[in-house]
Amino acid sequence: MTFSSNCFSPSALVPRIGLCLALCAALPAQAQSSAVTPAYTALPADIADALARAQVPAASVSMVVAPLPPPPGTVSRVPEPVSPSGEANAQPAPEPLPAPRLDWQGQVPMNPASVMKLVTTYAALDMLGPHYFWKTRLFTQGPVQNGVLKGNLLIQGSGDPKLVVERLHDLMLAVQDKGVRQIEGDILLDNSIFRLPPHDAAAFDDDPLRPYNAGPDGLLLNFKALVFKFFPDARTRTVRVESEPPIASVSIPATVAAAKGGCGNWRSKLAADFTDPNRITFSGRFPRSCGEQNWGVAYVDPDSYAPRVIDAMWRGAGGQLSGQVKWMKGAAKGQPLVTGLSLPLVDIIGDINRYSNNVMAQQLFLTLSAAGDRRGSFAESRNMLARWWRQRFGMRTAPLVENGSGLSRQGRVTAASLSALLQQAAGSPNGQVFEQSMSVAGINGTARSMAARNPGSEAIGNAVLKTGTLRDVAAVAGYAWGRSGQKYAVVGLINHPNASAARPALDKLVEWAVQDTP
Repeated sequence: MTFSSNCFSPSALVPRIGLCLALCAALPAQAQSSAVTPAYTALPADIADALARAQVPAASVSMVVAPLPPPPGTVSRVPEPVSPSGEANAQPAPEPLPAPRLDWQGQVPMNPASVMKLVTTYAALDMLGPHYFWKTRLFTQGPVQNGVLKGNLLIQGSGDPKLVVERLHDLMLAVQDKGVRQIEGDILLDNSIFRLPPHDAAAFDDDPLRPYNAGPDGLLLNFKALVFKFFPDARTRTVRVESEPPIASVSIPATVAAAKGGCGNWRSKLAADFTDPNRITFSGRFPRSCGEQNWGVAYVDPDSYAPRVIDAMWRGAGGQLSGQVKWMKGAAKGQPLVTGLSLPLVDIIGDINRYSNNVMAQQLFLTLSAAGDRRGSFAESRNMLARWWRQRFGMRTAPLVENGSGLSRQGRVTAASLSALLQQAAGSPNGQVFEQSMSVAGINGTARSMAARNPGSEAIGNAVLKTGTLRDVAAVAGYAWGRSGQKYAVVGLINHPNASAARPALDKLVEWAVQDTP
C-alpha cells in the first residue's frame, strides 16, 4: 500500500475503510522488544517546538513510534486463545519486536487517561472474543393465568454495558408476548453480578451530574442518565421540553420560558436545578437563537434510577403492576421467562474506544472476572488482567489499572508497553475489529478535533487513534500509515499541568509517523 493510494484519505474513507483495515490487520504477533537502538532517541524538532509553545518540558513526555512487523502475507504465529480465567495455552517464546523508530522515555510510567481503554478492550477481545454477549434474564415467581402473573417478576442483570431505552422497551414487549400483562406482585431487580464498593460520583472531580461520572452496575440502564431536549417554538414564544427515558415519580416541566439574544452558554441561562430526585426545575430562560439542543445529565439518585425507569416503561408499554419496582436481596430464583441479548462485544468496544464511554469501559473491565456467571469485582478483574498480561507480554512492564476506563489519578502505563500491545494486537485474529474500534484521525469520534486544530495535517485520515484527556494529562495511541506504506504503532503521553495546551504536540507526533521521512 503506497501513500498515494492510501485508502485512509478523507475522500476515500467511507467506501474503502473496511478494505484498508483488512489489509493492515494481518500482521505477525509480537510480545518482547528488540535490543536494537531506535533510529531517534531525541524528540523531532516539530514536536519539541510544539511542547515549548505549551511550556511543557520534554521530561514530562513519553513517546514511542514503532513499525509493525513486516509485511502482510508473512506466515507467523498468532496468540493462542485465552481462557476466561486469563490463562493461555503454553506457547513458544515470542519473537522480538521491530526496533522503535522513535523512543523518548518509553519506559517511564505515565498516566494515560482514557488511552487505558485500549488495554481493557484488547484484553476483553482476547479473553472473551468479539462475539461475546451479555444476557439479561427475566424470571417469574408464581403462575401466569389469563395474562396475570400471580407473583413477582425478576430481572437479573449480567453487566450489559449498553442496556438502553430501546432494548429495555423490547424486553417489556417480550414479557407481554409471553402472556404477562398484569403483575400481582413486585418487579424485583438483581444486580448482584458485580461486587462493587459504594460509588461517589463527586469523588473524581466534584461534578457528580456529569454523565461520565456514573458508576458501574450489574443492571446498568441507559447509563443512569436523563437527556433533556429543548425545542423553541416561534409561534408560542416558549420552548418545549422533552426528556428521556420515561422516569416514574419525577416532575419535569413541559416548557421553559424563551429569551432573545445570542445563544452563548445556554445551559447556565436555564438556571437548572437537578438536586431534587423527585423534581427537575428550569427557573431561567432558553435563548431561541440556540435552536434545538440536548442536555445529558446523570440522575441525582442513581440507586433509584433503574426502579423508576422500569416502572415507567412497564406501565408505558401497557403493563399493570400492583406492587413496586425495587432491588432484591439474594440470588434470583424463579421460572425462566425471557432472555435479552446485548449487542456483541465487537460493537461495545467501538463505543468505548471511539467515543470514550467511561462507564461502558468499567462494565467491560468488571466482566473480565464476571463472565461465566461468576461474580465480578475490580480487584478480581485486576488479577485476571495481570495474569493475561504476563501470558501475552512476559516481563514487559504491566499497566497499573484501577477501573479499566482511565478515569483515574492512579492509572499508569509505559509508552513502550502500549506500543507492544498495539503491535501484538495488529497481528492477532481480532486485530481488524480492534483497529475499527478507534477514531479515524480528523474524521470521527474523539480524534475528530484534530481537523479543527490543523485542517491541512497529513495525519487526517491516515491514522486510527484513541485519545485521552484528564486534568494534567493528554494522551494518544493507535496506528498510523506512513508515506512509505509502513504501518506504525504510535503512543504519546503527556503528564503536566499544561498538558491540555500540548495537544498539538501529539498531533505532530502522529504527523511525524505518517510522513516517515528518513
